[in-house]
Amino acid sequence: MIKSMPSGSGAGGQQEVSAVAEHYYDSDDADQFYSNIWGGEDIHIGLYDGTDNIAEAGRRTVARMAEVAGPIEASHRVLDLGAGYGGAARYLARIHGCSVDCLNISEVQNLTNRRLSAEQGLADRINVNYGSFEDIPEEDETYDFIWSQDAILHSGDRTRVFSEAFRVLKPRGRLVFTDPMQADDCPAGVLQPVYDRIHLRNLGSFGFYRQAASDVGFDVLNIDDLTPQLRNHYHQVSVALQERCDEIVQLSSQDYVDRMLLGLDAWISAADEGYLAWGILQFEKP
Repeated sequence: MIKSMPSGSGAGGQQEVSAVAEHYYDSDDADQFYSNIWGGEDIHIGLYDGTDNIAEAGRRTVARMAEVAGPIEASHRVLDLGAGYGGAARYLARIHGCSVDCLNISEVQNLTNRRLSAEQGLADRINVNYGSFEDIPEEDETYDFIWSQDAILHSGDRTRVFSEAFRVLKPRGRLVFTDPMQADDCPAGVLQPVYDRIHLRNLGSFGFYRQAASDVGFDVLNIDDLTPQLRNHYHQVSVALQERCDEIVQLSSQDYVDRMLLGLDAWISAADEGYLAWGILQFEKP
């Protein structure tokens, strides 16, 4: 059984993984795919009970996470790690009135985030910064909440991400996040096609994240296992891409679309075999 897994391979591995992620998400191919197919403002796994609409399902995840996180007040400061196009930040700023700092390694996504935040009249409450969540450019005990959706998997040193989150949270501050993961009992060697789609060497797991959080000092508040939604999401994205294939090929490329469809099939197959996991995890700094 895989109860834990390597968090990275030192500074060199960390920098390499970050560089690969940055290059991928800054590419025109990826930007067109994620903004047009994956969900638009919320490029994260959604909650599909009663809907097959990707964007709506993504917004449901954001609302569910905000509810799980506990009372979020206008006076609170939130840090969104790997904020993407900033859909969650705008939801939090609009619904809860709080200020949100977005930290994201893709400047292509950051430009879209800034534009959409300005268009929606939220630029005064949302600050978008380029940077890596292995080295958060903030002082100790700055934030009331740290938020992250399906981003920590791209770190070459996930334990360091937790350590940095712990550092910049205020006492009683909370880390709430989702991440595509492998099952705790996933056999070795079966997920290489999954790793290949997102250019990774491994994934975290519920067991790994629970242990990593405890090791840096977090209390485990809640782990909500929503694994079936991962399969639902990748299936809906695959269906949408096939239905709009001709359109996306013109915006992106045939090679990218072909590789994406193969990659999505690999994730769906791995989910069907019970090798993957996903859910909402919440930890608190004492």
